[in-house]
Amino acid sequence: MNTVGTAELTYQPLLDWYRLPSDITHFEAIGVAVDSHDNLFVFNRGAPAVIVFDPDGNFLNSWECQLLVRPHGIWIAEDDTVYLVDDAGHAVRQYTPAGRPIRAIGPSGVPSPSGAEGFDFRTILRGAAPYNLPTNLVISRLGEIYVADGYGNARVHRYSGEGELIQSWGEPGDGPGQFQIPHGIGVDGAGRIYVADRENSRIQIFSADGECLSQWTDVVRPCQVFIARDDLVYVAELGARNGLFSWMDRCPDAVGGRVSIFDQDGTLLARWGGGQDARQLHEFYAAHDICVDSRGDIYVGEVSVTAAAMAGVDARDLPVLRKFVRCS
Repeated sequence: MNTVGTAELTYQPLLDWYRLPSDITHFEAIGVAVDSHDNLFVFNRGAPAVIVFDPDGNFLNSWECQLLVRPHGIWIAEDDTVYLVDDAGHAVRQYTPAGRPIRAIGPSGVPSPSGAEGFDFRTILRGAAPYNLPTNLVISRLGEIYVADGYGNARVHRYSGEGELIQSWGEPGDGPGQFQIPHGIGVDGAGRIYVADRENSRIQIFSADGECLSQWTDVVRPCQVFIARDDLVYVAELGARNGLFSWMDRCPDAVGGRVSIFDQDGTLLARWGGGQDARQLHEFYAAHDICVDSRGDIYVGEVSVTAAAMAGVDARDLPVLRKFVRCS
């Protein structure tokens, strides 16, 4: 397959498009984000924690993060500062583009009392204060920070640009405004908040102050939702084949990881993936994060190493970082 997508949204898939230094031996693109120069920042579940490539895949630099326990989510603000979400460290921190720590957003280090037993979202008793295994964040055009909190909680937290907590919403469950792993989060130009409610296999859409407006259900375990400047909605779906918890059974014909593109009304515009062979250019093993640069090129980070370990599979040949170059 030479291209993926539709006539209006066509992409050329690239697999081995980036070049890692030989001394980086553990690479898993847990999070992906682009800066104002279209450089790609990869949050690596390995060492170093942050790796930066130019748009052609040339290695630019890398850095470690103080106090980091386990990488999960990344966002780059308009001033090119980098926000990182540390799930097992129960923390959100801001860094300069070169990796100098700036501040923490909210508390850190101690899980809030949601009742959760580790990563088992079924044990969450209540929505709690920040944080219990947070997963991702997004910054609105007004500068407000929204954090999805995440594996051990069932809430979205809204902060001012100065880092003051404004409000939180969400409880465990499957009703409107409830969550079973609010894993990814995005914001559109009108300030609406999109939450990838992963284990409910839906995207919930909220007003800026947490009013539930609608939901989209044509997704399978969405991990991240990214709204580009053209307000198209790009979704990385983990699918039902991989990245399963120990109590989940995998059906032989389960949907694999995939990418879906929607318009603002939730109409599906393009989709690829969903199959069984993740080594194909248009397939995924465990799509985990997604971002789009100024040219419309798509980057997808895969949690393949972690998901393969959970399944007892050799991850050495599985993709961890994909690029899809916009053709039309």
